[in-house]
Amino acid sequence: MNTPTSVYAEMTPNPEVMKFVADRPLIDGNAQAEFTSKADCAGHSSLAEELFNFPFVTGVFISGGFVSVTKDDTIGWEMIAMQMREYIQQWLTEHPVAVEKVPPPKAASTMPEAAPTVGEPVVALADDDIVPTEHDEAIAALLEEFVRPAVEADGGAIDFRAFINGTVHVRLRGACAGCPSSTATLKDGIERLLTSKLDVVQSVVAST
Repeated sequence: MNTPTSVYAEMTPNPEVMKFVADRPLIDGNAQAEFTSKADCAGHSSLAEELFNFPFVTGVFISGGFVSVTKDDTIGWEMIAMQMREYIQQWLTEHPVAVEKVPPPKAASTMPEAAPTVGEPVVALADDDIVPTEHDEAIAALLEEFVRPAVEADGGAIDFRAFINGTVHVRLRGACAGCPSSTATLKDGIERLLTSKLDVVQSVVAST
Protein backbone atom coordinates (compact mmCIF):
# COMPACT_ATOMS: atom_id res chain seq x y z
CA MET A 1 0.00 0.00 0.00
CA ASN A 2 1.29 3.44 -0.95
CA THR A 3 1.99 6.07 1.71
CA PRO A 4 1.23 9.49 0.15
CA THR A 5 4.20 11.69 1.01
CA SER A 6 5.03 15.28 0.20
CA VAL A 7 8.66 16.38 -0.12
CA TYR A 8 10.21 19.79 -0.66
CA ALA A 9 13.82 20.76 -1.30
CA GLU A 10 15.64 23.28 0.86
CA MET A 11 19.07 24.83 0.39
CA THR A 12 21.59 24.50 3.22
CA PRO A 13 24.60 26.66 4.14
CA ASN A 14 26.75 23.99 2.48
CA PRO A 15 26.59 24.50 -1.31
CA GLU A 16 27.18 20.79 -1.94
CA VAL A 17 24.29 19.63 0.29
CA MET A 18 20.54 19.82 -0.37
CA LYS A 19 17.98 19.05 2.33
CA PHE A 20 14.82 17.18 1.30
CA VAL A 21 12.06 17.51 3.87
CA ALA A 22 9.17 15.02 4.06
CA ASP A 23 5.83 15.47 5.81
CA ARG A 24 6.39 12.33 7.88
CA PRO A 25 9.20 10.88 10.03
CA LEU A 26 11.87 8.98 8.13
CA ILE A 27 13.66 7.48 11.14
CA ASP A 28 12.64 6.53 14.67
CA GLY A 29 12.74 9.17 17.40
CA ASN A 30 16.01 11.04 17.79
CA ALA A 31 18.00 8.47 15.85
CA GLN A 32 20.20 9.57 12.95
CA ALA A 33 21.80 7.67 10.10
CA GLU A 34 24.81 8.76 8.08
CA PHE A 35 26.13 6.96 5.01
CA THR A 36 29.23 7.76 2.98
CA SER A 37 29.00 4.94 0.45
CA LYS A 38 26.48 2.51 -1.00
CA ALA A 39 28.14 -0.33 0.90
CA ASP A 40 27.34 1.47 4.19
CA CYS A 41 23.62 1.32 3.42
CA ALA A 42 23.18 -2.43 3.02
CA GLY A 43 20.76 -3.73 5.62
CA HIS A 44 20.16 -0.26 7.04
CA SER A 45 18.46 2.05 4.54
CA SER A 46 17.05 1.11 1.16
CA LEU A 47 16.41 4.78 0.44
CA ALA A 48 20.04 5.75 0.99
CA GLU A 49 21.16 2.75 -1.04
CA GLU A 50 19.01 3.90 -3.97
CA LEU A 51 20.27 7.48 -3.73
CA PHE A 52 23.86 6.31 -4.14
CA ASN A 53 22.87 5.02 -7.58
CA PHE A 54 23.03 8.65 -8.71
CA PRO A 55 26.67 9.04 -9.85
CA PHE A 56 27.08 12.46 -8.22
CA VAL A 57 25.91 11.45 -4.71
CA THR A 58 28.72 11.17 -2.15
CA GLY A 59 26.80 11.17 1.13
CA VAL A 60 23.35 10.68 2.67
CA PHE A 61 22.24 11.80 6.12
CA ILE A 62 18.79 10.97 7.54
CA SER A 63 17.33 12.54 10.68
CA GLY A 64 13.78 13.25 11.78
CA GLY A 65 11.71 14.05 8.72
CA PHE A 66 14.51 14.95 6.33
CA VAL A 67 17.28 13.48 4.22
CA SER A 68 20.35 15.55 3.35
CA VAL A 69 22.13 14.58 0.15
CA THR A 70 25.75 15.52 -0.49
CA LYS A 71 26.92 15.68 -4.09
CA ASP A 72 30.29 16.08 -5.77
CA ASP A 73 31.27 19.12 -7.82
CA THR A 74 30.53 17.63 -11.25
CA ILE A 75 27.06 19.14 -11.46
CA GLY A 76 25.10 21.99 -9.88
CA TRP A 77 21.96 21.58 -7.79
CA GLU A 78 20.04 23.79 -10.21
CA MET A 79 20.31 20.93 -12.71
CA ILE A 80 19.26 18.06 -10.44
CA ALA A 81 17.34 19.33 -7.37
CA MET A 82 13.91 18.94 -8.96
CA GLN A 83 14.69 15.45 -10.25
CA MET A 84 16.04 14.40 -6.86
CA ARG A 85 13.03 15.80 -4.99
CA GLU A 86 10.59 13.98 -7.26
CA TYR A 87 12.58 10.76 -6.98
CA ILE A 88 12.66 10.87 -3.17
CA GLN A 89 8.96 11.74 -2.98
CA GLN A 90 8.01 8.86 -5.27
CA TRP A 91 10.25 6.45 -3.38
CA LEU A 92 8.77 7.43 -0.02
CA THR A 93 5.25 7.11 -1.41
CA GLU A 94 5.99 3.54 -2.48
CA HIS A 95 7.97 2.54 0.64
CA PRO A 96 6.68 3.11 4.19
CA VAL A 97 10.11 2.70 5.81
CA ALA A 98 13.18 4.76 4.85
CA VAL A 99 15.57 3.35 7.47
CA GLU A 100 15.08 -0.33 8.23
CA LYS A 101 17.83 -0.49 10.85
CA VAL A 102 19.71 2.42 12.39
CA PRO A 103 23.44 1.92 11.81
CA PRO A 104 25.78 2.06 14.81
CA PRO A 105 27.90 5.22 15.16
CA LYS A 106 31.12 5.00 13.21
CA ALA A 107 34.37 4.84 15.12
CA ALA A 108 36.67 7.76 14.50
CA SER A 109 39.18 5.46 12.80
CA THR A 110 36.61 4.49 10.15
CA MET A 111 35.31 7.99 9.43
CA PRO A 112 36.33 9.50 6.10
CA GLU A 113 38.65 12.47 6.28
CA ALA A 114 36.54 15.55 6.84
CA ALA A 115 36.38 18.15 4.11
CA PRO A 116 38.45 21.22 4.90
CA THR A 117 36.65 24.21 6.37
CA VAL A 118 37.39 27.88 6.11
CA GLY A 119 39.48 28.97 9.09
CA GLU A 120 40.47 26.22 11.48
CA PRO A 121 41.32 22.61 10.55
CA VAL A 122 39.46 19.59 11.86
CA VAL A 123 41.21 18.03 14.87
CA ALA A 124 41.95 14.30 14.69
CA LEU A 125 40.58 12.60 17.80
CA ALA A 126 40.67 8.84 18.28
CA ASP A 127 38.11 7.08 20.47
CA ASP A 128 40.96 5.81 22.67
CA ASP A 129 41.91 9.42 23.50
CA ILE A 130 38.51 10.19 25.02
CA VAL A 131 38.28 10.14 28.82
CA PRO A 132 34.87 10.90 30.41
CA THR A 133 34.70 13.97 32.65
CA GLU A 134 32.24 15.37 35.17
CA HIS A 135 31.32 18.13 32.70
CA ASP A 136 30.27 15.89 29.79
CA GLU A 137 26.62 15.67 30.79
CA ALA A 138 26.17 19.43 31.12
CA ILE A 139 27.89 20.10 27.79
CA ALA A 140 25.86 17.45 25.97
CA ALA A 141 22.63 18.82 27.46
CA LEU A 142 23.37 22.34 26.22
CA LEU A 143 24.20 21.08 22.74
CA GLU A 144 21.01 19.02 22.67
CA GLU A 145 18.77 21.88 23.81
CA PHE A 146 20.23 24.88 22.00
CA VAL A 147 22.38 23.67 19.12
CA ARG A 148 20.87 20.49 17.73
CA PRO A 149 17.59 22.11 16.56
CA ALA A 150 19.52 24.82 14.69
CA VAL A 151 21.92 22.49 12.88
CA GLU A 152 19.09 20.09 12.02
CA ALA A 153 17.24 23.01 10.46
CA ASP A 154 20.26 23.39 8.18
CA GLY A 155 20.24 19.68 7.30
CA GLY A 156 23.07 18.63 9.56
CA ALA A 157 23.91 17.29 12.99
CA ILE A 158 26.40 17.84 15.79
CA ASP A 159 27.76 15.16 18.11
CA PHE A 160 29.57 15.80 21.38
CA ARG A 161 32.86 13.90 21.26
CA ALA A 162 34.90 14.90 24.31
CA PHE A 163 35.93 17.60 26.75
CA ILE A 164 39.71 17.81 26.98
CA ASN A 165 41.72 20.50 28.80
CA GLY A 166 39.03 23.15 28.48
CA THR A 167 38.22 22.36 24.86
CA VAL A 168 34.96 20.85 23.68
CA HIS A 169 35.37 18.52 20.72
CA VAL A 170 32.34 18.06 18.45
CA ARG A 171 31.76 16.13 15.23
CA LEU A 172 29.80 17.86 12.47
CA ARG A 173 27.76 15.66 10.15
CA GLY A 174 25.38 15.98 7.24
CA ALA A 175 25.24 19.46 5.71
CA CYS A 176 27.49 20.83 8.47
CA ALA A 177 30.48 18.67 7.51
CA GLY A 178 32.82 20.68 5.29
CA CYS A 179 30.43 23.64 5.19
CA PRO A 180 32.21 26.97 4.51
CA SER A 181 30.28 28.61 7.37
CA SER A 182 30.91 25.86 9.92
CA THR A 183 33.87 27.66 11.51
CA ALA A 184 31.73 30.73 12.09
CA THR A 185 29.02 28.50 13.55
CA LEU A 186 31.50 26.88 15.93
CA LYS A 187 33.18 30.08 17.09
CA ASP A 188 30.41 32.67 16.95
CA GLY A 189 27.59 30.38 17.98
CA ILE A 190 28.47 27.19 19.81
CA GLU A 191 31.65 28.42 21.51
CA ARG A 192 29.96 31.61 22.69
CA LEU A 193 27.04 29.63 24.09
CA LEU A 194 29.14 27.08 25.98
CA THR A 195 31.67 29.54 27.38
CA SER A 196 28.85 31.76 28.65
CA LYS A 197 27.08 28.85 30.35
CA LEU A 198 30.07 26.87 31.67
CA ASP A 199 33.16 28.53 33.12
CA VAL A 200 35.28 25.44 32.49
CA VAL A 201 34.81 25.66 28.71
CA GLN A 202 37.44 27.75 26.91
CA SER A 203 36.98 26.76 23.27
CA VAL A 204 35.13 24.51 20.82
CA VAL A 205 36.72 22.65 17.90
CA ALA A 206 35.53 20.29 15.20
CA SER A 207 36.98 16.79 15.51
CA THR A 208 36.91 13.56 13.60
